[in-house]
Amino acid sequence: MQMDSRIVKRLGLALGAAGVLVAGTLVVRAAPAPAPVYAVASDAVVGADALRAAIDPLFEDDAMGETRALLVMRDGQVIAERYAPGFGPDTKLLSWSIAKSVTAVLVGLMVSDGRLALDSPVPVAAWSQPGDPRGKITLRQLLQMRSGLDHVEDGEPITRGDTPRMLFMDGAQDMRAYAESKPLAHAPGAVFSYSTGSSIILSDLMTRMLTSSADPDIRRRAMQTFIDGRLKAPGQLSSLTPEYDAAGTMIGGSLLHMTARDYGRFGELLRRNGRSPNGHQILPEKWVAFMRTPSPRNPAYGAHLWLNRESSESALMPGRAPDSLFGCVGHNGQYILISPSQRLTVVRIGMSPEKEQRAAVRGALARLMGLFPG
Repeated sequence: MQMDSRIVKRLGLALGAAGVLVAGTLVVRAAPAPAPVYAVASDAVVGADALRAAIDPLFEDDAMGETRALLVMRDGQVIAERYAPGFGPDTKLLSWSIAKSVTAVLVGLMVSDGRLALDSPVPVAAWSQPGDPRGKITLRQLLQMRSGLDHVEDGEPITRGDTPRMLFMDGAQDMRAYAESKPLAHAPGAVFSYSTGSSIILSDLMTRMLTSSADPDIRRRAMQTFIDGRLKAPGQLSSLTPEYDAAGTMIGGSLLHMTARDYGRFGELLRRNGRSPNGHQILPEKWVAFMRTPSPRNPAYGAHLWLNRESSESALMPGRAPDSLFGCVGHNGQYILISPSQRLTVVRIGMSPEKEQRAAVRGALARLMGLFPG
């Protein structure tokens, strides 16, 4: 969605200023920008020169758009890390739809608690009238993007799409209400249709499992307390920062922020089948297995997670990376790529608004990952 990159702009260069009073005149000098971070381990399984040769085009080839952060982890250790000027290890970076995978992990925690059930109809007041066919939509179907709801992810022109309307226009004050108001376009379960609205419905559902209050502040606090205690702290994701709409619903389909290192740790949580960096099982292994199970309507998609399978709707690189590869993918070329067979997690955050740019980025990431055994 081109609209997204115009609406949300992140400052690229951190500038400081020092004022010096000289002969009665205030002279302001800009502090020099810090040198960009670029570190490659000398003792990795892949040589440092080979790693740099694979990483450099992601930052220097204009055909790939703008890469802001690139992180390579093997066996949980950072072995390569590069940032564009103005970005660094402490910079919180916008997730776009990587947020969907975080939402799915939070749903998994609630399922493991017994608060939610995969194959039960989701309790949505707007769907509760007798005879409303939406009342049959299950949690599993929302997670696998086959709810049947009439949601248009990308419209033409862009302002006609449901996602920009929900995030930035007439639906922005209460995203849950906008998403839940949509009628069915297909029978629940019948068709794969990628939908940010489904993730918003899941976010609201989780919040309602934590509080019955409609007060936005109470809803935000309830959800944030759950996130902090069950994922942020045990997963060592100290920078994890979700956004909420005016009604207090977490914008779990698009808008959260983390540093590149924390995106890497989140990928490692999935690679390690729900275990934290210290080995504690914080998410059930069977839930990660479910997230990685292909949707009945799209073999390249699991439960709010992309799989490296051939499909007419594939977001990864089938045929150019291991079949076991899976990943979290966000608008304009945000990637967390997890390759269990290579013991590898790769993060790329940037701005690649054109389809051709994203294809070039995926090709470069496939070449980078191809350096590693597995």
